[in-house]
Amino acid sequence: MFKNTARCLDALYVIAGALIAHAMRFPAGYQLADNERLLIAFNCVLVLLLFPVFGFYETWRGKPLPAMLGRVVMAWLAVAATSLVLAFTLHRMDALSRLWFGYSTLISGALIVATKFAAHLGLRMARRRGLNARTVAIVGAPGFSRMLIAHLERTPQAGFKPACLFDTNAQTLGIFDERAEVGQLPVLTDLDTFVAKVRNEHISEVWLALPLSEEHTIYRFKRAFQHDFVNLRFIPDVRSLSLFNHALGEVFGIATINLSATPISPVQMWPKLIFDRLFSLVALIALAPVFALLAAAIKLTSPGPVFFTQERKGVDGHPFRIYKFRSMTVHRETPGLVTPAARVDARVTKVGALMRRTSLDELPQFFNVLLGQMSVVGPRPHAIEHDDLYKDQVYGYMYRYRIKPGITGWAQVNGYRGTTTKVEKMETRVKFDLFYIHNWSFWFDMRIVMITIFRGFVGRNAY
Repeated sequence: MFKNTARCLDALYVIAGALIAHAMRFPAGYQLADNERLLIAFNCVLVLLLFPVFGFYETWRGKPLPAMLGRVVMAWLAVAATSLVLAFTLHRMDALSRLWFGYSTLISGALIVATKFAAHLGLRMARRRGLNARTVAIVGAPGFSRMLIAHLERTPQAGFKPACLFDTNAQTLGIFDERAEVGQLPVLTDLDTFVAKVRNEHISEVWLALPLSEEHTIYRFKRAFQHDFVNLRFIPDVRSLSLFNHALGEVFGIATINLSATPISPVQMWPKLIFDRLFSLVALIALAPVFALLAAAIKLTSPGPVFFTQERKGVDGHPFRIYKFRSMTVHRETPGLVTPAARVDARVTKVGALMRRTSLDELPQFFNVLLGQMSVVGPRPHAIEHDDLYKDQVYGYMYRYRIKPGITGWAQVNGYRGTTTKVEKMETRVKFDLFYIHNWSFWFDMRIVMITIFRGFVGRNAY
């Protein structure tokens, strides 16, 4: 909700900057020209599409203000440059006032930068007063943990609030005192109690303040939280950071290793995000006649809606509603149970059988891609009931949701598509998904798209 509001406000700043520039450049009563209106509309669309690509609406909690402002300036310059290229390409630059264009670019950019600066300072002030804070559970020996707690108390503007401490020394020495405290924080010594506290109190982050020799302890906590979308961070001795093959991060000046955070940085994802928006837009326009024919066929052959929607998990477990063409007759499922389609299934309509064999029922998911809920390429999202079934049976299953789910993926083009009824098949599918995540590149995505176009729409496992 906050991100959508911020996007709308940024588009309004573009319009406000253009109108202020118009009032400065032209006398009162002179209306905006059609070319100017077109350029304003185009800039608003670019802001909505490109700003998320630049990581514009990510959390900047605990990160330096200059880095955030630099990202804002870069994003706005990219919008202005693209707008300028469009004007030259359409041969409209001669019909535009260059002075108006310059004024509107400067004023809109200043409005956007100023509001982001004010919002950042406002959040820092709010966090100093204990508002908008993320709770943190710290795992480690009391000595190092006390240092981290003191650091958090000295930097309240970062917005991290310690909630409890898990004492690893008590486990090693066999000393258990459930009434122990560090400052006013409770100290826990039982892992199950600690995990339950993190879940029940919805603690945002777990920091593993452990020496590098505690590999078994790190693995133990990673396993304990493998199905949770809590940010798990390892805060080690910085001299040995190069020993780990994990993404490095920084939180208010302290180096961290993200053990189970999103594996691909926002900057690396820019080409993918731009491709997703453009490809889905082109696909929806090009396939509009196909959509109309399929919609008519569905309505004429069986009663019920054209589209089937179902709740699925998106990136970091955030739920969204996935769109498909309805391929089955309208029926009721037992609550908490999803019956997968069988090869011979009376629920599947004749038109539905054709759509399922050719994957045409998946085409409406380009709307999900355009809305930013899915990607063209990524691990396929499963029904939430299937997530609950497989997350405890297949190692790494929930890690697939650390990136956006996709319409097609590396598992699908390798034959693992359609209904999966055996744990062994799901394990293999997850291995392909994890291989994709750990070896992702933009060109890997392009390879999967090309394979899907030429051979990926029809498969023996699709029914």
